[in-house]
Amino acid sequence: MAVTLPEELLVQYQRFSLYNSPYPAHDEGCAIDLYPGTLRDGRTSAAPSPVSGVVRETRAVTAPPKPYAPEHDYLILVDCDGPGNLEGLTARILHVEPAVEAGDRVERGDSLGELVRAGFFAPWVDNHLHVGLRRPDQNPHRASGSLPLALGIDLHPLEWDGTGTVASTGETYAVLDAPTHPDPGESFVGVRADNGRVLDGGLPHYDGGGLHWRAGAGSETSGDEELEDGTTPVCLNGDRLGVARGRTITWDDVVVTVNGEPITGLSLFCARDAAFGAKLICPDRPLEVGQRVRVRVRPSLER
Repeated sequence: MAVTLPEELLVQYQRFSLYNSPYPAHDEGCAIDLYPGTLRDGRTSAAPSPVSGVVRETRAVTAPPKPYAPEHDYLILVDCDGPGNLEGLTARILHVEPAVEAGDRVERGDSLGELVRAGFFAPWVDNHLHVGLRRPDQNPHRASGSLPLALGIDLHPLEWDGTGTVASTGETYAVLDAPTHPDPGESFVGVRADNGRVLDGGLPHYDGGGLHWRAGAGSETSGDEELEDGTTPVCLNGDRLGVARGRTITWDDVVVTVNGEPITGLSLFCARDAAFGAKLICPDRPLEVGQRVRVRVRPSLER
């Protein structure tokens, strides 16, 4: 059974993703990345705890070597007593240099320490907390094996026709001005697939992605065309992205293009901040602020 993440946990953060990662810990939506954004005190590096409880352990762990990241990451284990139905579970939290230690009591929202930019990150990924949840009988140190997660919020899928103007850029990415969040700071939104669900994942630069849907919108496959193998096609603006089994998508062999030219991919996530827009991963094809673009997804053979 999936563990439902309550609204009071998620609204502490500006953005989140269950699938936008290359690491097996996120398979089948068994971990979540939580992006705090800028906090009320102006800091961008503090790590508000997603849970309340008692710190069981902190330890340094080896991270993949990257020229832009330190050698070590950190693991924080918190035995939860809330919020919601998380009581009795252990939270497994990464990417935070701890300011807490074993035996400390933390409340939801308390700072656990400072966010670190670990070697687990691709260069286009912003700082965040990685969180998985384990039962007491599970090994809390293994990277994989956390419980599947469900969302206790009402997501709003935003239609996007694949066009937009570049609003901001980094060394490896560009963010468009579309789709636009209709009510920043209130609800979480994401890019709408043609079947009405919210897309999540790195298309196609990570192995797969996921689908989320409005609370009360029915089962994972209700109303979708089902193929002979039990999967359902997933499309964006008529372009097929892959097939879903339940909420988990396996991408087809596709390429994302901008104005007809291939880029690394499209970063898909859920957000509630005003800066939300389609995020294009394009380290080898820089885009300029103000540039008008059209994004499509094509089979790789059509490149």
